[in-house]
Amino acid sequence: MPLSRLNQEQYAAATSTDKQNLIIASAGTGKTSTIVGRIAHLLGSGIKPQEILLLTFTNKAAAEMIARVAEFFGKDIATMIDAGTFHAVSYRWLKKQNKKVILKQQRELKTLFRSVFEKRSFEHIGAEITPYGGNHLYDLYSFYQNTELQSDFENWVVNSYPEHELFALIYADIVDEFENLKKEYGFVNFNDLLLNFRDICNTTELGYKEILVDEYQDTNALQGTLLDAIKPPSLFCVGDYDQSIYAFNGADISIISSFSTKFPESKVHTLTKNYRSTKTILSLATKVIEHNERIYPKQLEVTRNAPSYAPKLLVYDELFDQYHAMAAQIRDSQTPQEEIAVIFRNNSSADGIEVGLRELGIPCKRKGGTSFFDSREVKAVLDFYTLLINESDMMSFIHLFEFARGIGSAMAKELYIALKNLGDGSIFYGLYAPDQSIKNPFEKRKLNHQLGLFDDFLELGAVGKFAKLGFEAKFMKNQILKHPKLTKDSATFLHDFYLLYRDLKGIKQPKTIVKKIVNSNVFRYIAEVLSNKRAQLKDGTIDEKQKIESLTRITRKMMLLEELSKPYNEHDRFLNAMILGSSDLTQGEGVNLLSVHASKGLEYKEVYVVDLMDGRFPNRKLMHRGGSLDEERRLFYVAVTRAKDILYLSYAKYDKIKKINFIASQFLYEAGLVPKDELYKALVQKEMDKEED
Repeated sequence: MPLSRLNQEQYAAATSTDKQNLIIASAGTGKTSTIVGRIAHLLGSGIKPQEILLLTFTNKAAAEMIARVAEFFGKDIATMIDAGTFHAVSYRWLKKQNKKVILKQQRELKTLFRSVFEKRSFEHIGAEITPYGGNHLYDLYSFYQNTELQSDFENWVVNSYPEHELFALIYADIVDEFENLKKEYGFVNFNDLLLNFRDICNTTELGYKEILVDEYQDTNALQGTLLDAIKPPSLFCVGDYDQSIYAFNGADISIISSFSTKFPESKVHTLTKNYRSTKTILSLATKVIEHNERIYPKQLEVTRNAPSYAPKLLVYDELFDQYHAMAAQIRDSQTPQEEIAVIFRNNSSADGIEVGLRELGIPCKRKGGTSFFDSREVKAVLDFYTLLINESDMMSFIHLFEFARGIGSAMAKELYIALKNLGDGSIFYGLYAPDQSIKNPFEKRKLNHQLGLFDDFLELGAVGKFAKLGFEAKFMKNQILKHPKLTKDSATFLHDFYLLYRDLKGIKQPKTIVKKIVNSNVFRYIAEVLSNKRAQLKDGTIDEKQKIESLTRITRKMMLLEELSKPYNEHDRFLNAMILGSSDLTQGEGVNLLSVHASKGLEYKEVYVVDLMDGRFPNRKLMHRGGSLDEERRLFYVAVTRAKDILYLSYAKYDKIKKINFIASQFLYEAGLVPKDELYKALVQKEMDKEED
């Protein structure tokens, strides 16, 4: 049974009779075993599986824990436990309550947000500072939802960013219009899932006897209020304040640090036996992380008796010398490639090491970069496909029409709504059988100078300018062509869109649909736009060789997508596999290239932590944008504690392309790998001066 496999500390935590328990589980101390042991204890104490809620940071972690429970209690019992991320559990409860939920990714809703933002003007304010762009304002609003529990968005902006007070009213009105659009189309994002589920919790008894929370240090204020709303009779939270690395996403370390204050009768358990890393690796990690404030006391004990190799510092004269030398060292390593990880703080570091590995023919897979399914050309094909089976998906339409020259997200939304008006709710009726009695299908513009809304849609345009483009006569009669900002290029895109969907009508086989989309004029145009953008030089000219290479890569991706579509006979199953299950299709082989955040929870025999130069790691730029040295130090701690046996830390002294000299990371000084010289003293003094300011 799971409990029999636990050490004394784990067993005490798993069998605790206290109503609120906090388990401080440092890297490699067996937190998963403890959680599984706790579930076994609950089941053995008469708690029904459906009365247990397990909240994890990833659905993969939940599945692994449930699988371990199933080994002892059987699949039928294990799968009755409600397990998953905060968002997954919220989604299931909303579906149970028959709530209308059309879940959209951040990328899609950011596009919708921009369509609202682009209709605003800030010029009449005459401020000396530049207002936020649409993408940044969306990210700011998302952060606000995760962290602010009382103030409205306008006041939050004024208090948090006083220099933007003049724009706050317009920012808030953009957010209001965005939220109204989401309600109109039934769209929800991940924050909405939690907010809607919290409303259910406040009015419904969910029936849970205990909630177990994994990675408790990464919960944010919104998730914290969700736990409060559920009001569980018993709470079992597992985390490690030294691994709190998601502040940029709203994670609040004060939630774990104030647990004992919030629950005065609670019990804090500390797991001290490390089963992962050797003594020398753990000693280095501890030496650095102890520069952060100790929230709960802990002293880790190494349990492994394996040969211990001291962590090694690799120093290079030039940045790319580092990447090439590291690739060569990996090539000559006796460690299996799947057991090697290169961990980076910045994406540019990953690009360098990936090039170095591929030059030597060493396979690698990258987590944290752009996957096959994240590439814009693949997403475009899937957007075409999505519209075919669900024409009400406005976001897919907007994504596609943003490729057309002269059409932004705001104008794309105007075209979509106009087609719906012409087609009595159907964009395809609006394309092929428009209501000719509608003289102006476009939305009437709002006017409000205070909110930055101006009327730039003065009158309908003439379609005569498109007469020589060879459009079908029937299409030329469509009122959609009277949008005053429609150019010859954007009208041609619209006509090609019209021709594609006429050809797709009635086709049942996914492979045939994918092939027709890929061979259409409208997709060829998108491929041309993407390849030109990827081959554009700094002076604006196009490198033709790079363009040909880019087009070739796009063609290869399309061949792969066609191949992936062959086993499917149903539209929904194919799209679900491509969109929802895409992460399962991107597993590769070889050396693991991981961002620090992506490496969390994983372990490898041999680990390289690269680009440990001040400015890069710690990343001073992100620190100045609201991060902190403590958080950067926690990131370093997470990176080095992924290593089980062999750890290499590397940095370079110079970047010949940018002509920048580097000094060693502050963390290398703190680890005792670099002598504390005058440069180190200057770094520390700079940080002290910052704290005083």
